[in-house]
Amino acid sequence: MRSNQPRVATFHERSYGFRTGRSAHDAQKYLFLNINSKAKGIDKRVIELDLEKCFDRINHSAIMDNLIAPARLKLGIYRCLKAGTNVGFPDQGTPQGGVVSPLLANIALNGIESIHKYKGKNGKTIEPSIRYADDMVIVLRPEDDANAILNQISEFLAQRGMKVSERKTKITATTDGFDFLGWHFKVQKNGKFRSTPSEDNFKAFRKKVKHIVNNSNYGATIKAEKLAPVVRGWRNYHKYCKMDGSRNSLYFIEKRAYAVFNKETKQNRYTCKTLLDKAFPAVPYSENKHISVKGNKSPYDGDITYWSERKSKLYNGSTSKAIKKQNRKCAACGLTFIGEEKVHLHHVDGNHDNWDKKNLVAIHESCHDYVHMSNRGKVVEIYEPCQSEPHMSKSAS
Repeated sequence: MRSNQPRVATFHERSYGFRTGRSAHDAQKYLFLNINSKAKGIDKRVIELDLEKCFDRINHSAIMDNLIAPARLKLGIYRCLKAGTNVGFPDQGTPQGGVVSPLLANIALNGIESIHKYKGKNGKTIEPSIRYADDMVIVLRPEDDANAILNQISEFLAQRGMKVSERKTKITATTDGFDFLGWHFKVQKNGKFRSTPSEDNFKAFRKKVKHIVNNSNYGATIKAEKLAPVVRGWRNYHKYCKMDGSRNSLYFIEKRAYAVFNKETKQNRYTCKTLLDKAFPAVPYSENKHISVKGNKSPYDGDITYWSERKSKLYNGSTSKAIKKQNRKCAACGLTFIGEEKVHLHHVDGNHDNWDKKNLVAIHESCHDYVHMSNRGKVVEIYEPCQSEPHMSKSAS
């Protein structure tokens, strides 16, 4: 007998990569909850799982068999799989970096998070695995058998045409530290959890900054304008890490930028300081304070109240206050703030130095672009990009 209950297609709640309403910060917070001092993280280990040529080995049949979607969408995904990118092996593989590759990886690997699980003290099942697309970390207790878990994972992957990379997969003590999603996680000798930008992430960021600062084709003003979004983006990504110290505070990078700016004949130490503040906008950090997404919640589950409230919690300062004041609705289009579209802060009178709360409204990023180009409606009369609010955590204008 056919059930009248609708089939709900959901990924595992510990899958955070390339999913609307979820982010790397959710994965970071879940790791904190599993290896902090209360969870006795000092005694734990982690499996840093690496898959060998993940996108080259994905089995097409495994994806189509596990896919729950409308017929037209399934047909579109099937055609993407059969596009002929892997001529020698037509029944496996998908192009890495392709538009649908993250989705295909999520479909193929869904369920791998449930392989390692155990009962907690309250009888609740705990699944201490975190996956972001094809990157995965599994937290182990002292009594867990790492080899048995890896064997189960190997069996799971074999059914999907993939296998574990024995060369890159590592079992690491939390006290030794490990890298995941651009962060370095470590439990100190006193049991305290620490999360900082990883060495590779910092080097890549520093390379971008040096390319701009040392570029002789730009003047100091242009350099400051180009540096601002790079620095703000990096600091926003790491805002739930420990960001003090000379490296993470960017002290020496700022010092180098100041020296380069001050070499220009048109600049003096006062104008250079102003440009430096513009080039390196401050973003407040709060260690491990991110609010994780609840369970298996999805922006498509119809719970507008939850997602609009969550949206307001992801912003700080005047943006958060404006969202709450407007009952979590856009001042331009009137729609509720849900989904992944950014919320921008808009200056009603066009004066970008006027940060009075009566002059600020929260609107969608797309609505903000529209009012910049339009002369209609109440929230208009803007003819140049607004400046970002000092000490804000999200892009605003």
